[in-house]
Formats: sequence, structure tokens, C-alpha cells
Amino acid sequence: MRKLVEREGLAAHIRIDSAGTAAYHIGKQPDHRTQLAARERGIDMSTLRARQAMAQDFRDFDLVLAMDKENFRHLDAIRPSDAGAKLQLFLKDYGTMGYQEVPDPYYGGAEGFELVLDLLEDACTALLHTLKAGK
Repeated sequence: MRKLVEREGLAAHIRIDSAGTAAYHIGKQPDHRTQLAARERGIDMSTLRARQAMAQDFRDFDLVLAMDKENFRHLDAIRPSDAGAKLQLFLKDYGTMGYQEVPDPYYGGAEGFELVLDLLEDACTALLHTLKAGK
């Protein structure tokens, strides 16, 4: 998404971050298979480190996107009642490839990581078009 935002000249207006709902990856780099698949697309993820989603994210961001229904439930549980951020299931609301949730790539071999990146790039493009249209 960052590349899309930069390419559209919107980096000064859109801030992107990523966080998980579980604590077991905190401080670690993305899985080597994710990094490999991303690198093949010209995306360097080597400087990224995992962090856990927190209630403050709902105050710091306008939109929080869940990758699957379990993530949505975890995020909804930590969402403060006074938070302004909208919580959405990413592929349900922005995907165009027929998936409602991002599948877990760890069970799909190398192809699973490629599929996840395809789905996310597709949904990111749709989301960016929605944002640019002011919807």
C-alpha cells in the first residue's frame, strides 16, 4: 500500500501501519517467505518489525482493517467506545477477487504467500480508489 500511496503522491496525507492481534511475533521481522515474495515485487520488508495492535490505534488512525474474522473480533474487543476509527474486514469491503478473508499463508506453501500479496495489492488498490473518490 505504501508504494501505491507514494506513486499517487498521497504519502503526506495517508499514514499506514501494521500490527497483529497476537503477541508472539512482537519485535520480529516478517516471515522469510513473506519477505521473499515481497522482494520479488520490489518491496523491501527487512526493516519492518511486528507489533501488537492496541486501543490507541483506534485513536491514531481513521480506519483499522482486519485481515480475517478472528482478527476483527480481537480488534473489536480492544476498540475504545469513544474511538473514531472505523473497523472493517479488509477483503470483504475492498477485495475484488472473491475472498472475504485473507487466508493464512503458513498452510499454503510459497504459493500461499504469493496469493496473500495478490489479495492485499488488489484490496489496497480498491481502497486507494475509494479514498481518492472521497467515499
